[in-house]
Amino acid sequence: MEDDLVDLLENWELTPASNSISLAIVGKTGNGKSATGNSILGREAFISDLSPCGVTCTSELKSAIFKDGRAVNVIDTPGLFDFSTGSEFIGREIVRCIDLAKDGLHAVLMVFSISSRFTREEEAAIQSLKTLFGDKIVDYMIVVFTGGDTLEASRKTLKDYISRCPEPLKNIINLCKNRVVVFDNNTKDKIKREGQLKQLISLVDSIAASNGGKPFSSKIFSQVKEGALRRQQMEEAIEANKEYSAKELSQLKEEIYKSYDDQIKRITEMVEEKLHFTIERLEKQLAEEQTARLKAEKIAEASRLKSDEEIKKLKAELQRALEESQEFRKQAENRCAIL
Repeated sequence: MEDDLVDLLENWELTPASNSISLAIVGKTGNGKSATGNSILGREAFISDLSPCGVTCTSELKSAIFKDGRAVNVIDTPGLFDFSTGSEFIGREIVRCIDLAKDGLHAVLMVFSISSRFTREEEAAIQSLKTLFGDKIVDYMIVVFTGGDTLEASRKTLKDYISRCPEPLKNIINLCKNRVVVFDNNTKDKIKREGQLKQLISLVDSIAASNGGKPFSSKIFSQVKEGALRRQQMEEAIEANKEYSAKELSQLKEEIYKSYDDQIKRITEMVEEKLHFTIERLEKQLAEEQTARLKAEKIAEASRLKSDEEIKKLKAELQRALEESQEFRKQAENRCAIL
C-alpha cells in the first residue's frame, strides 16, 4: 500500500495532457479578488460587492472550461494579507486553500488595487508566504492590478502607474519577473474582457514553461496531498471488500475521515505557529520603523523650528541693521545741511 501511495504521489503532478490549471487569488480585503475570479471564470461565481470588511469569509473553489477546452480552477481567498484577522484564521485558510488545490497551484495571483494605497501589511505578507512556502513561491506569482477602468479614465498607462509605485511594490514586481496584468472587472466590453484574460493565461503558461509544466509544491502541499491520497486509497480498499456490512463500512469511513481531519488539524497548527512568529516579528519590525519615523519627524520638526527661529532672528538683525543704516544716513544728511 505504501508503494502504491508513493507511485500516486509521483504521478500527482499535472502534465500538459491533464488540460487543467489551478489558480489561487490572494490579496488584501477590498482589492477585488472575487471580482477578478469572476472575470477569469466568465460568470458571477463568487460573491463580489463593495465592502470595507470583505464578503469572502472562507476559501472556495469554482471552475470553468475555456474555449480551448482547458479547465480552470480558481480559488478565491479571504483577506490573507490582513494581519488584523490573526494567525489562526490566516493559517486555517492557507491550509484550506492547499486542500482545495488537489492538483497543485499553477499560479498565485497577488491582487493589488490601483485605487488603494499599497500598505506595509501587503509588503509583509509576501515575506510571510516566502517563510511558509520558501523562495520558490515567487516563481509562480503574478501581480494583478484591479481598477483598469480608473487607470484608463486618468489616461495613464500601466508603465506610468508602475513608475510612480513605492519601491517595495516595485520590488515585488521585479521578484515576479515583471509578470503583471491589469484587470477592469467592470467592463462590459467582451473584446476587452477576453483580451485581459488572454494576457493572464499567457503569463500562467509562461510560468508552466519555466517550471517544466509542474505546479507549485512544498512540504506542506506534499503532506496535504499524501493525506488526501491515503484517504482515497483506504476508502477504495474498504469499498472493494464485500465482507463489510453497511454499518461497518460507515464506521470505517468515519474513522478514515477523522484521521484525515486530524492530520489537517496538525498541519494547520504548524502553519499557525509559523505565521504567529512571522507576524509577531513583522509587527515588531513595523512598530520599530514607525518609532524611528516618528523620531525622525520629531527631529526634523525641531530642526525646522530651530531654523525658523534662526531665520526670524536673522530677519530681526537685518531689520535693525537697516534701521541703523537709515538713521546714520539721516544724521549725515542733517550735518551736510548745516554745513
